[in-house]
Order: sequence, then C-alpha cells, then structure tokens
Amino acid sequence: MAAAPRTARLASPSRADDSGERGRYFAALTRDRPDIALCRATTAVARSIDEQLSGAPLTVAQHLVLKMLDAVGSCSQQELSEQLRIDRSVMVGCVDALEAAGLVSRERHPRDRRAYAVTPTPDGAAALADAERAIAPVLDHAFAALTPGERATLVRLTRKLLDVPPAD
Repeated sequence: MAAAPRTARLASPSRADDSGERGRYFAALTRDRPDIALCRATTAVARSIDEQLSGAPLTVAQHLVLKMLDAVGSCSQQELSEQLRIDRSVMVGCVDALEAAGLVSRERHPRDRRAYAVTPTPDGAAALADAERAIAPVLDHAFAALTPGERATLVRLTRKLLDVPPAD
C-alpha cells in the first residue's frame, strides 16, 4: 500500500516572517470583535498583576476572598465562588491555603448545616490590610497604558457590561 502524499506543514505564525500582517490582523480583530479584545486585555492585566505579586504572601484569589469576607462577613465557599467568579475547585484550594496559614477559619454555616462558613481571623485581617496597601502600585502598573480618565471610563463601561449599578 502506497503512503499517502504528504502535504506541506503549515508554519507556526510565531516562526513565520511577520512583516506586520499579524499586527494588522489583530488590530482589525479588536475593532470587529470587542469580546476578543476584552479577553486579551483581561489576560494581559492578569499576567501583569501575577508578575507583580509573584513574591507576595497572598495570591489574587486569596486577597479577593479576604476582601469579600471583610466587606460582607462570613460566607460559604459556594457564595465566595459564585460572587468572586472563582471556580469551585480553585476556591477549595484557596480557602485550604488561607486556613492552613491561619488567615481564615471554617465552621458549620449557621443557616445551612451542610455548608461551612469561612470567617477571617485577626491574622487574616492583618494580611488583608497589608495586601490593600500593596495593591495600588500593582494596579497602576497593570493599567499604566491608560490615563486616569481612561481608567475611569474603563471602569464605568465594564460596570455597565456587567450590569452593576453606578457607584454612589
């Protein structure tokens, strides 16, 4: 049986001569598909924040958990997962790490005996205060390409897309 003729392998775009075509394509794509532009922007900002926080004692998810607990009080892991849009399996690891570090405690939820309420400890409150002091420069770095006015516009438009009421 004769072997099937081989077709030429397509070159990976990262290995091909660019000559500006990819840049022009991406510019057009972001104009035509704002969903793709938002996803790419989110990834770029998340990477920037991850790089800035690589040596920090808390991950972004852990910081957000402590911040929500501080703002609204004890919550179940499911509530945290849903409100913060963090996958449940990731949330379990996040809360496990916070509990192991003594930053939260888990107790039976007072209204749902099947669930656990996650509560910040005094050490968790201190860790949150440290993280809050450190976040402004991280965000300034992540959004450095935007002027303060553009940042405000981005916040306003993002809140509108997410159907979040205007700030007081």
